[in-house]
Amino acid sequence: MSTPQTQKAPPVFKRSRTKIWIRTGILAVFGTLFGMVLYHDIDSGAFHWQWGLPVFLICVPLGFWMRKLVPMQVYPASRHVTLSFDRVYFALIVFLVIIKAVVGNMLHATVLADVIMCVILGLMVGRLSGICVRVHDLRPEDTSQ
Repeated sequence: MSTPQTQKAPPVFKRSRTKIWIRTGILAVFGTLFGMVLYHDIDSGAFHWQWGLPVFLICVPLGFWMRKLVPMQVYPASRHVTLSFDRVYFALIVFLVIIKAVVGNMLHATVLADVIMCVILGLMVGRLSGICVRVHDLRPEDTSQ
């Protein structure tokens, strides 16, 4: 079933560009908070970047693959793509943040909490990158030129 060319443009908050900027802001907040904690733990000798970097690098491709789970819709007439809420990714990140908090604050397992932070950051960076690539690939070409 093809999408009609006269389809109305989606509301601004549903458009991919807005949602990508929101996701970028969330990544910046998590990245800053987790980065400061990781820096503190590395500086104190409780954690080594050589442990976190491989975990981060393994999780980036996994996050990039998760871009396929994001429901998207293309609007050819207005040249927009909309993104829908991804419950699987949201549940995974919330679960990991809760586990990180429990492991770090209640069990005082700093190294494991730092590894979980590297997993979260890797998934977030990979997924955001994947969404940007997928939106770029889905965006209809401008045929008016």
